[in-house]
Amino acid sequence: MRKLLNVLYVTNEEAYLSKDGEDISILIRDQKPIKIPSHNLEGIVCFGYQGASTKLMAMCAEKNIGMSFHTPFGKFLCRVQGKVSGNILLRKKQYRISDDENMSYLIARNFVIGKLINYRNVLNRFKRDYIDKFDDEMKKSIEYLSDGIKNVLKCEDLNILRGLEGVGSKYYFDVFDKLILVDKENFEFKSRNRRPPIDRVNALLSFVYVLLSHDMESSLESVGLDPQAGFLHRDRPGRSSLALDMMEELRPYLCDRFVLKLINTKIIKQNDFVVKENGSVLILEDARKNILTAWQKRKKDIVIHPFLGEKIEIGLIPYVQSLLLARYLRGDLEEYPPYLMK
Repeated sequence: MRKLLNVLYVTNEEAYLSKDGEDISILIRDQKPIKIPSHNLEGIVCFGYQGASTKLMAMCAEKNIGMSFHTPFGKFLCRVQGKVSGNILLRKKQYRISDDENMSYLIARNFVIGKLINYRNVLNRFKRDYIDKFDDEMKKSIEYLSDGIKNVLKCEDLNILRGLEGVGSKYYFDVFDKLILVDKENFEFKSRNRRPPIDRVNALLSFVYVLLSHDMESSLESVGLDPQAGFLHRDRPGRSSLALDMMEELRPYLCDRFVLKLINTKIIKQNDFVVKENGSVLILEDARKNILTAWQKRKKDIVIHPFLGEKIEIGLIPYVQSLLLARYLRGDLEEYPPYLMK
């Protein structure tokens, strides 16, 4: 198991990054540059438009430091990538399966099963912890999700599978607002919306999903897989379809529960957001820093991986799942085992 390295998140919209020897220099207006050594970095995630120097991007590509750029709202813009590395036979197998919907289905089905089971487990965890707040609507959502899981197991068509995934997501998000226990007036959740988010809860979800997507892309590349050649999400220029595929099963556990904790423990509050003239909601810089600190801290927590039965850091879950997918594609596993939270 490899060591969990650091990811540098640059949240100030006016920050410009450049190379200074082997360091990353961060310049904000006329302030003294902040220097970060590159040798202990795994990735750089920038939220803003100022960008970075070509010398820095070249160094990141050479050192295999993942570097991605996003809008202040968290929308992905682009990613710097060096030479493609990894086992060519593994990638050719990935492309062959990705081009065949019947073969893609066998993998995509497990992504969706993992997602729906983890949706159900999030609701069951709430039932266990807050039985007095658990109501009939949440009970019905759990029942619908259980039926959806059975239907996925019987389904043999990729398009029908996508439909079942969408229906399962609706049942889950229909009761997501009930999982929010404090300041309901300011953290009301009616439905999932994005690009841009128009309420505080969706702003948090979108931001944290971006953090997971960066980790997922880096993990896939590290095991020699192409993040853009997916099985559930089809090919689209500039979209990391496989990373989106593998995020599906991890969103409920790594992201949704994390966002709920931010709200319910009041780490994030009403005044940590600004509402723009067009109605979009943006997380303020200091709040983003607090979120990133909590995110990095949680990644160091230890869990027992349900398939491997070994203790790992939460931050290594995307890497382990990428490794398991690579092993399945090589023929070392009979099927891809999704990550199932307890």
